Amino acid sequence: LCLYYLNLLPKIVLTMSLQSILATDCGSTTTKAILIELVNGEYRLRFRGEAPTTVEAPFEDVTRGVLNAVMEVEELSNRTLLDGDEIITPQQGDKGVDIYVSTSSAGGGLQMMVAGVVKSMSGESAERAALGAGSIVMDVLASNDGRKPHEKITRIRQLRPDMILLSGGIDGGTIKHVVELAEILKAANPQPRLGSDYKLPVIYAGNNKASDEIKKTIGKQTDLTLVENIRPVLERENLNPSRDKIHDLFMEHVMQQAPGYKKLMTWTDAPIMPTPGAVGSLIEMIAAKEDIAVVGVDIGGATTDIFSVFQGQFNRTVSANLGMSYSICNVLAEATLENVLRWVPFEIDEKELTNRIGNKMIRPTTVPQSMDELKIEQAIAREALRLSFIQHKSFAVNLKGVQKERTISDAFEQSDSGLSLVDMMDLDLLVGSGGVLSHAPRREQSTRMLIDAFLPEGITQLAVDSIFMMPQLGVLVNIDQQDLAENAHKAALEVFNKDCLVRLGTCIAPVGNAKPGALMLTGELTMPDGSNQQVELHQGQLLSIPADYEAINATLRPAKGFDIGAGKSEEISTTIYGGVVGLVFDGRGRPFNLPVEKDKRIEDLTAWSNAMNEYPLESAA
Repeated sequence: LCLYYLNLLPKIVLTMSLQSILATDCGSTTTKAILIELVNGEYRLRFRGEAPTTVEAPFEDVTRGVLNAVMEVEELSNRTLLDGDEIITPQQGDKGVDIYVSTSSAGGGLQMMVAGVVKSMSGESAERAALGAGSIVMDVLASNDGRKPHEKITRIRQLRPDMILLSGGIDGGTIKHVVELAEILKAANPQPRLGSDYKLPVIYAGNNKASDEIKKTIGKQTDLTLVENIRPVLERENLNPSRDKIHDLFMEHVMQQAPGYKKLMTWTDAPIMPTPGAVGSLIEMIAAKEDIAVVGVDIGGATTDIFSVFQGQFNRTVSANLGMSYSICNVLAEATLENVLRWVPFEIDEKELTNRIGNKMIRPTTVPQSMDELKIEQAIAREALRLSFIQHKSFAVNLKGVQKERTISDAFEQSDSGLSLVDMMDLDLLVGSGGVLSHAPRREQSTRMLIDAFLPEGITQLAVDSIFMMPQLGVLVNIDQQDLAENAHKAALEVFNKDCLVRLGTCIAPVGNAKPGALMLTGELTMPDGSNQQVELHQGQLLSIPADYEAINATLRPAKGFDIGAGKSEEISTTIYGGVVGLVFDGRGRPFNLPVEKDKRIEDLTAWSNAMNEYPLESAA
């Protein structure tokens, strides 16, 4: 009996207390490592290190970058984490850590193609499943996408995806069209992007009646896996089986072909996840735990990822052509020069602006060297974020192809709100991440960029990821081993709230139209020290009130015809929170329109910047 309990003891101790966690994120250019420790009963970020990613020549071994990043954490913490080229796990006294986990987007991340019978139905469902699993969707093939079979075959051969997700048809329905898609895949015979000695992974998540025909068609030529139908009936999506299988195959096939990953996988105590998939898992957990609607954005050099949870439904989109360095000219082309120029608060020649943007593309690692360059970069960021969010809203929709009963109130409704799940009045938390947001010289600048790009409505909390640790926390959310899960999830939540998020404050934005200067809202704030503060917001104003991240009792009274969240002209008494920036009252109206006349536009932009104290040295001058 004693031996029995002694065998259980390590598991019992691990379940009761997870003392230390080492987590890395192998990015395309940089590998980041963080050390989380249990301090006075709560999990906190203790140290962070980073090093160049080493997946390419001359090293061609991703573990070298991991070891270099961990070595920096080791030096900062004055704690032994490595034994030669091995991470010490589990913790032995003051050496090593209890668990080590990792995410990765090195080597370009997970690149997929998806196929569905009807592009706006099974095609979109398949795309949602792939995006939610952290992949970049290179193309969506569909029976009704207007392309001829030979064009689809050529497209598949050109793209060389890591994996293909095939879907289509409800269970028990016709199998003709989905089998035709399989025949196109067979004819294309796509070769995987990484490695040449294994078959391309294909997941079939369509009509179960077609499974045997799909096996006959592509079963020998590809590494075919069958999972439950993504759209078993028109009224329901079933995305999780496909997402889980994408993760599994990413580990088994794609990751094992990248240099050094087989070794890295033997080190980790949980499956390695694609970086965006891990971020999505964290966003989902926060929304579920706190029962709130969340939007998260990660703006990088080449892509911009948007994550959202509305009405309990998670969606992720990748704008693969909108970024701040490699893709910066794509932002200019898609937004147009006029839309970028409207955010620049000084006069500049159009040709000079175009040249500066072009210089950023050919020198992607440079940072702004002057105040004007900083303002131009932040103007472009607003457009990249705005365009990415437009794409996201068009994708995050209720199921298409579903007949819904109309009620009497629907019949009398004058305006159609559309199918999009994204309702900015319902949004509770907006989180920004990526260099231009997380590393802006002043948090006021990050706040302005988020507000200008996303145009939150009503009452919305704003935050940024301090040092981009959301991927490492997201992989902790996905740990499901019984002896680790509870403490790992607790660590993810506590570090996210206490160390990851920089709480910027709260934006209060009445919705409605008014003449310039008209009163839009009055309010009374009871500050944490017991003092009262009166607020009057007029059309065209941007007011900033300093306030720490503490509870503030607020009574807000919108003017006639304006909505702050309870309906037109309805008063709200609620609790709001400040932050590093504080409270921002946005009286610029929803819908928001910048003045067309140049002098007036520059005057307004300058006034709003001064109100937010974005560039204090310039204001003082």
